[in-house]
Amino acid sequence: MSGKVCFKCKIEKDLTEFYKHGQMADGHLGKCKECTKQDVRRRRRDNPSVQEYDRRRFHDNPERRAATTTAARRRMKECPEKYRAHYAVSNAVRDGRLDRPNRCSRCNEKGRIEGHHEDYSKPLEVIWLCTLCHRRYT
Repeated sequence: MSGKVCFKCKIEKDLTEFYKHGQMADGHLGKCKECTKQDVRRRRRDNPSVQEYDRRRFHDNPERRAATTTAARRRMKECPEKYRAHYAVSNAVRDGRLDRPNRCSRCNEKGRIEGHHEDYSKPLEVIWLCTLCHRRYT
């Protein structure tokens, strides 16, 4: 058997599109990777106890905080123009000079909306996209 139908999206996909799971008859989870990821994202976004767990995990773990700080500093050095544009948008939203919509300009979904820059030299010219569309756009 080289394919399987996801019980969530009802699409037949190759077995490589399913996570391995030793307790399943064919050794793979019944839900495809994409549907599983969507469910995990939704649970993290909508479940207050999971959000509290994530906050505690970050604040109670000095190694995690240090790794996050190191990664942020590395990104800042690698792409200073991107860093400046990100903070220019953040400050403009905070100060009311720029409005962050509550829906994606591409798919019209609600959720976490991010600003995408076509040109970092124009930091306040952004396209507002949901996380998924932003990933697909870049």
